[in-house]
Parts: sequence; structure tokens; C-alpha cells
Amino acid sequence: MMTIFLLQAQTGSSWSTLVMFGLIFVVFYFFMIRPQQKREKENKKFIEELKAGQHVVTIGGIHGKVVELHEKTLILESESGAKFKVERSAVSREFSQMLEK
Repeated sequence: MMTIFLLQAQTGSSWSTLVMFGLIFVVFYFFMIRPQQKREKENKKFIEELKAGQHVVTIGGIHGKVVELHEKTLILESESGAKFKVERSAVSREFSQMLEK
């Protein structure tokens, strides 16, 4: 009789543990994973839509104007006239968006 009671208690606690892990995963997904995926999607779209003449900031902090666009790279021109060849993936934001925030 005691063994049946213990088996039922263990089964009940395993279900509650399973439900608790499920709830933790759901909360983790909606507060961590989903927003990150949304940001990555927006950044990918921004990089694909870059145009010559836009003022951008790279992830390294270089501010410049897009002069030329290539398949995987672009040429930035700084205010001093220096030109940099950078990967498209290194562009973080448009400069005008940085001024608004």
C-alpha cells in the first residue's frame, strides 16, 4: 500500500516538473528568442536594401557614406575622404536613425 502511494507521489511530481520546464521554455522563447530573431530579420533586410549615398555606422563604430556596393562588400567614405572596404554584415545602422534615438 505504501509503495503505491509513493509511486503516485513520484508520478505527480514529475508531471509538475515537466509542466514547470515547459512554462520556463515558453517564457524564455517569448522574452529572449523571438525578439532576437525579429532583430536579426530586420538587420538582414536593412543590409540587403543598402543604397549608395546612405550614411551608415559599422559595428566597429566607423561612420561613413556608402559610395559603392558589391555583392558581399561595400566602400565607405569617411568625412576626411578616406575610403574603407567593409563587409556588408559589418554595417549596423543608418546614421540618421542613430541621431533620432
